[in-house]
Amino acid sequence: MENQTKKRGTLVAIITMMFLFAMIAFVTNMAAPFGTIWKQHYEWAGMMGNMMNFAAYLFMGIPAGMMITRYGYKKTALVALALGFVGIAIQYVSSTMDGDALGTYVVYLLGAFVCGFCVCILNTVVNPMLNLLGGGGNRGNQLIQTGGSLNSLAATLTPMLAGSMISEITKDTSLKAVTPLLLIALAIFAASFVIVWFTQLTEPETEKSDVLAGIKGALGYRQLVLGIVAIFFYVGIEVGIPGQLLFYLSEPVAEGGVLGSAAIAGLIAGVYWLLMLVGRFVSAFISGKVSSRMQLTVTSSVAIVLLLVAIFMPETSKMSLTVPDLAESTLIRAEVPTKVLLIILCGICTSVMWGVIFNLATEGLGKYTATASGLFMTMVVGGGVMPLIQNLTATKVGDIQSYWLIVAMLGYMLFYALAGSRPVKKD
Repeated sequence: MENQTKKRGTLVAIITMMFLFAMIAFVTNMAAPFGTIWKQHYEWAGMMGNMMNFAAYLFMGIPAGMMITRYGYKKTALVALALGFVGIAIQYVSSTMDGDALGTYVVYLLGAFVCGFCVCILNTVVNPMLNLLGGGGNRGNQLIQTGGSLNSLAATLTPMLAGSMISEITKDTSLKAVTPLLLIALAIFAASFVIVWFTQLTEPETEKSDVLAGIKGALGYRQLVLGIVAIFFYVGIEVGIPGQLLFYLSEPVAEGGVLGSAAIAGLIAGVYWLLMLVGRFVSAFISGKVSSRMQLTVTSSVAIVLLLVAIFMPETSKMSLTVPDLAESTLIRAEVPTKVLLIILCGICTSVMWGVIFNLATEGLGKYTATASGLFMTMVVGGGVMPLIQNLTATKVGDIQSYWLIVAMLGYMLFYALAGSRPVKKD
């Protein structure tokens, strides 16, 4: 009987961690669709919510690991869930305020920043917890891969759902349009908190160490230092590609936009994340035979080619697309520039980059691997900084021309794959 109770508890914990893995993508991927609303009121505001989400990683990446060491995985997860609930609640409050007031936007950004602390801590907790609940080894890795698939699925559905609620963007559009999405998020966070609170978890042993000495030792490896830069750029690439595409397709036609539909923009951005799911699934099968260096070399090169063709392709080349509009319960038919297809195909390329960069950067680090993980988590802030720079660039040179920044970052990825990732210990 005691054995069965323990198994049931473990199953509940696994399911909960899977939901948390999905929530990380759910919360993070709300920022760009919401940004299409704020961009109509303040031109600079499109990517600021996303920036606040990722800025939290800069402050919380290393402390999150220290929290686990001191308080354990369960208490740390509970803190993260509480922060997530508070962050979403603040965003909900902003949706009830004056729709285009600057004060409303400040409240929204505060909520996005608090949510950033939540997803950073959850990222630090969920992966090792799934490995622990699976008993380590292949089973533990299988649970992590399953969680990653749910993460990609949530990333696929979120912009689609948000886009269908927003529908056509106008000056009168406000966060009230996505209030149901915020209420759903509040309910999931509350339910997850209760489940984790009553779930009995066996905490793994954690070793206390000198944090500063660990950081100094880890940074003595050139492949890690260059890998940290690579991961900073990578998250900027992963978020910037679909994020700017949302703005490109959501911009009202009356203001020079090519489509003016948040519903279609959300669908296309969702396909990008779906392709990332496909890429991760395929990579799980080939990684045993194809080296990380080769995977990064090929995916970086292909992504560069896709974007270059998209940048130079004329907007007069179009394809027909029909998508559902949930807000109006109708179908929308539109002509979308063909270059959009090339841009979203980059999702297959970006899908494998996080794993292979981490693998290459930590090769040969031994006891410094855990410290390197904390440094990597801190550099996730690139997912806020680089898309913001891209969005500001787009206001000057245009949405498509802003993808030159992505091409440049992919160029660094290619350099890292060919030369920068070679293991070298600095004297």
